[in-house]
Amino acid sequence: MATKIVMEALSPTMEDGRLVEWKKNEGDAVATGDVLAEVETDKAVMELVARTDGTLLKRVVQDGATVPVAEVVGWIGEPGEEVPGGSAPAAPAAPSPAASDDADDADDADDGVEDVEAGRAPAKPVPSSVPGEEGDSQGEASTPPPGGGTDRSQLPYADRTPPRREPTSLPDMASGRVRASPVARRMAAEQGLDLGSLTGSGPEGRVVKRDVEAGARNVAAAPAAGAPAGPEFTDVPLTQMRKAIAKRLVQSIGPIPTFYLTAEADMERAAAARDALIAADSSGKFSFNDVIIRATAAALRQHPWVNAWWMDTAVRQWQSVHIGVAVAVEDGLITPIVRHADRKTLREISAEVRDMAGRAREKKLKPDEYTGATFSISNLGMFGIDEFTAVINPPEAAILAVGRIEPKPVVVDGAVVVRRRMRLTLSCDHRVIDGATGAAFLKTLVGMLENPMAMVW
Repeated sequence: MATKIVMEALSPTMEDGRLVEWKKNEGDAVATGDVLAEVETDKAVMELVARTDGTLLKRVVQDGATVPVAEVVGWIGEPGEEVPGGSAPAAPAAPSPAASDDADDADDADDGVEDVEAGRAPAKPVPSSVPGEEGDSQGEASTPPPGGGTDRSQLPYADRTPPRREPTSLPDMASGRVRASPVARRMAAEQGLDLGSLTGSGPEGRVVKRDVEAGARNVAAAPAAGAPAGPEFTDVPLTQMRKAIAKRLVQSIGPIPTFYLTAEADMERAAAARDALIAADSSGKFSFNDVIIRATAAALRQHPWVNAWWMDTAVRQWQSVHIGVAVAVEDGLITPIVRHADRKTLREISAEVRDMAGRAREKKLKPDEYTGATFSISNLGMFGIDEFTAVINPPEAAILAVGRIEPKPVVVDGAVVVRRRMRLTLSCDHRVIDGATGAAFLKTLVGMLENPMAMVW
């Protein structure tokens, strides 16, 4: 019996996945553990593997399709085995041009007789005994076609088939007016369109509803004077990552009672310590962000209420310090986690952050490398941002926003000197952290940054 291939939950927060690319074709033999396809989750591109041996009988979805978790994407079984209901749903057939034209003509015909000039009564339509000719006369004033014409109802039955008419928008030669249905006239007036500029595709070259709609679309698509050519906007489909970011963070600002605390740290000693480390270790590549992570981890050990989660029925205080470091990637944001950051050296933190940031940009992180942070840091200083407020990532109780380091004139021992300063803003979930608690944590953190030796005690 054929076995389903389903969209698996490849990360803890995944609700649907985008099948990036099939790695096996229909008819290929597969073994347990073989990679069937690549799937984009909310944070990374991962592999969907076979859970049984057999032949890939059917690929139900195509490359690029987004599929909810647990939905069937394919079938594995014996060669030639019938697939039980695994076929992809057929796309609805597009209506034929003829069908569309008939629908438009019916809409126009339903509105009755064409408007006539003021003071003139509408002429009765001439009934026809030939099936299909009613549609030509219904809704039209009974004026002869351009250039005159023969009353075909008087001809022998075999000769009554109307000649093929080319679309035209010429005025009716008898009345000097453009032939148009009542619906078309009303729509054109409402949208400010000149009927004479439209090409009629209805009977006798009449302008009908679809012609006005096409004209309106052309006007809307035409660039305004001085506007650049091309479309006015582009709708970019949401990636799985962007969907996850939106869903997660919409849970934050509204429902979470957030307050913000900002402090400024003197970074002169931290800068000197970093320079000394780089000089002593030629292989070391220590950034200020590495120093901030190390100092934050040490401060969190002293303030368990900040290293916590809101769990609805309890506050979970973590004994371990796992710091999520926000990394900008092409289509969003991801937070690789430095686990047990309080137990790691600056060199270890630096190497780990560089490695995970690189793999994050390539979407190669494993789920346990970006889920489970107890506290997060977002640093925009490298982009020239002085300060900002970051959005808490539930269930974490806080997040630290780091601005740039810049020289500022400050008073030191009664004298004005230039010092390198950095602003830190702590976003706090008030259900867990009170103002005094958050302020005490920031004070400890600033003290460690201003005196790096305090981190080692």
